[in-house]
Amino acid sequence: MPDINMTIGGGRVSGDGTFAVVDPAAGEVFAWAPDCSDATLERAVSAARTAFAQWRADEQGRREAMRVAAACIESHVRELSTLLTREQGKPVREATGEVLQACEWLCYYADMETPTEVLADSAHARIELSRRPLGPVAAITPWNAPVGLAFWKLAPALRAGNTVVLKPSPYTPLTTLRIGELLADVFPPGVLNVISGRDPLGAKLSAHPAIRKVSFTGSTASGRKVAMAAAEDLKRVTLELGGNDPAIVLEDADVETAAAGIFGSAMTNVGQICVAVKRTYTARRIYDDMLAALAERAKSVRLGSGLDDGVTHGPLNNQAQLDRVKGLVANAVDAGARVVAGGLPAEGRGYFHAPTILTDVTDDMPIVAEEQFGPALPVLPYDDLDDVVARSNASHFGLGSSIWTGDTERGAELAHRIEAGTTWVNCHLYLLPSLPFGGVKWSGLGVENGVWGLHEFTDMHVVHQNLLPGNAWS
Repeated sequence: MPDINMTIGGGRVSGDGTFAVVDPAAGEVFAWAPDCSDATLERAVSAARTAFAQWRADEQGRREAMRVAAACIESHVRELSTLLTREQGKPVREATGEVLQACEWLCYYADMETPTEVLADSAHARIELSRRPLGPVAAITPWNAPVGLAFWKLAPALRAGNTVVLKPSPYTPLTTLRIGELLADVFPPGVLNVISGRDPLGAKLSAHPAIRKVSFTGSTASGRKVAMAAAEDLKRVTLELGGNDPAIVLEDADVETAAAGIFGSAMTNVGQICVAVKRTYTARRIYDDMLAALAERAKSVRLGSGLDDGVTHGPLNNQAQLDRVKGLVANAVDAGARVVAGGLPAEGRGYFHAPTILTDVTDDMPIVAEEQFGPALPVLPYDDLDDVVARSNASHFGLGSSIWTGDTERGAELAHRIEAGTTWVNCHLYLLPSLPFGGVKWSGLGVENGVWGLHEFTDMHVVHQNLLPGNAWS
């Protein structure tokens, strides 16, 4: 592969060293990424700080640059999606959708109107509320959806008038770095800086005193560390963390429809999605039919390199994640669970694990109680609706959830009892730039997307005009 560099202050910057990037379908190194030193990190933050004053002052320029950036990314979609598949593993059609998502988010926020809000307008006073950018922002992204989640952060941050230092996961740095190169001439120098490196680069970026906000997506354990680093000088934080999403299938649900929707969510990106279905509770009357329908779908997938025609599911991204899924499945089987489909890693090279459906599991097994983040779905029966609501809510996580039923009004009523940031009825994993997304409990702090996501990158500013002569208190 040709060298891919960091982008700092509008220029291409090589690292003081490099680190390996592995193709998960082959389990072999296929590229090297630049490793950001402390001095280079300082350059990136300094560039963002220098660019801030002019960028924040030109709202129309920001909007136009974002539209040009979207067009630039779209014109390179084939190159970028192929590179994303090489480093992340997902089938190229999914990678293409993720790259195009970046364009969608940029255009959505570029088109968003942000008028000043009038809080009071009378003979006595006029009070206006406006939003101000924070300053240089750190955006730290994970390896499961590095491009899509980057633009969940970049688009609102840039639209609000902030400058950004973006750091992707060291497992998947290349596509993000390449986008930085492509956009180096689209945004003014220093507005978008893209760096890469191994730990503890993210911690150093989060703790930098010139960074005024950290937007982080990743594990709950890492999110705690980000929050602690940000607290030292009262940075704003948005943390989108882990999930253990329940899907509840009521006895009146259409089995085939529910199985298709749940399997699709649970196994997209081979389960490496924070808001995918992680555990399924099914009414006992239809439990056997639901189990069979899920198993049939698991047995019909085609595993392989995401670049190959006809492949439906790729590998897990890295050896550690494969080992985790293997361990959770083995632990469940040792404790009495039964495999009805899959159950083992695929033979050969790469980090492949067969989509796995498990029965005879209990709520206290780690495969149910923890976030597996892989292609293993436990399916549990229930007899009582109050009981299944309590079981669904008995988790430290609260990101997404779904209800599957033939009566959508009944499903909506039940949804209000679930402790989660989002509860879907008869769908799951339905995300749009206009819809707020965030979790409760250990699943995160703050909100992404929509106007709410934009506001996360701003401070409020109230201007109160006293229209009465003399002292307002006289």
